Parts: sequence; structure tokens; C-alpha cells
Amino acid sequence: MWYVVQVNTGMEEKVCSWCRARIAPSVLEECFVPRREEKRKVCGEWKTLVKTLFPGYIILVSDQEEELYGHLREIPRFTRILGTGREVVPLTEREIKFLQQFCGKNHVAEMSEGIIEGDCVRVLTGPLEGLEACIKKIDRHKRKAYLELEMFGRMQTLEMGLEVAVKRVSEDSDEETDSSVQGPDETSQEADDAGQDDSN
Repeated sequence: MWYVVQVNTGMEEKVCSWCRARIAPSVLEECFVPRREEKRKVCGEWKTLVKTLFPGYIILVSDQEEELYGHLREIPRFTRILGTGREVVPLTEREIKFLQQFCGKNHVAEMSEGIIEGDCVRVLTGPLEGLEACIKKIDRHKRKAYLELEMFGRMQTLEMGLEVAVKRVSEDSDEETDSSVQGPDETSQEADDAGQDDSN
């Protein structure tokens, strides 16, 4: 079974390390932090960075619910296993399948690539392929997409890496050109941010 645990934001990896060190492998099969790739401009160059996908959450895999719960109560910075009262509720099959497909074996959601056709975004490669309906906003300058989907019993707003090449097909020809056409709630900041690097 897969369980999601809430921890203090920024403490995800440290809590995972504590869990691996203090809980026997016979009880805890795996503990990980789902992550995502993003590109950020640093000193004039685009770098690929890895960020936490669900800030404040970690995933634990175990078939021994009671033993796992007992160990977690002794872990510093442990908040709670998501559930109802004392009952521990595992992730649904849909949620597990989503995390497996979205993040892969390394638990890292890679950058996606897509185009905008008219007012619609179409993802060509990457974990966002097929999730276009969940994308609420695109920031081409920062190479990010913002999407909403239900996970862990609530609606989650996620930031994801997305490389977008805007495609506009004229009425008189099939020529493809890069343009300023914006997709759903797309923001384009090239003019305001020209020459500025994100060094954070």
C-alpha cells in the first residue's frame, strides 16, 4: 500500500531520511519525495533544476499499516498520515497509477514539450501529455505550466516544466510561425523580463 504523509514544508527529504534510518525495511519498503524538473535561467544560461512536486508531502510504501503508524509517531517533524481520524487510508489505485506514470521509476516528473494551436495547448512529449484539460495557465518565459488536479483528497495546484513553441497556421497557407498567440491564461513576460536572470 502507498500512504501520503504531511510534513513541514521544506522538511520532506529530511523526514524521508529519518524514516529510512529508523524504520526497518521489513516494515517500510520505500519512502520518497515526488519531484519535478524545471528550467531556470541562471547567469545567462538555462539550467535544469529538480524541485518538490507536492510541497509538504512524502510517500511511504508499506504492507504493515499498524507497525508503520507506530514508527511514524516517533519520527520528528512528522505531522500525520492522511486519513480519517485514527484510520489510515492508503492512496487510491488511480493516485498510485498517476504517480507511477507521471514521475517514473526515479520519482521525478520530467520536462514536457508542446505547442499552442489557436487557443489550445497540445503537449507532444512528457508527463503532461494527455493532461491538457488540467492546465490552467502557461508561462512561456519561465517555461512552466500550472495545472489543477485532485490528489490526496483535495485539489492540488501544481507547477510543471513545459517547453512551448507557439504554432499559428494562417488561413491562406500551412506555414507554421512562432508568434505571440497565447494559450489558456498564458502569460508572456519576454518584454518585461528581457535581459533579467532568475538567480534564485
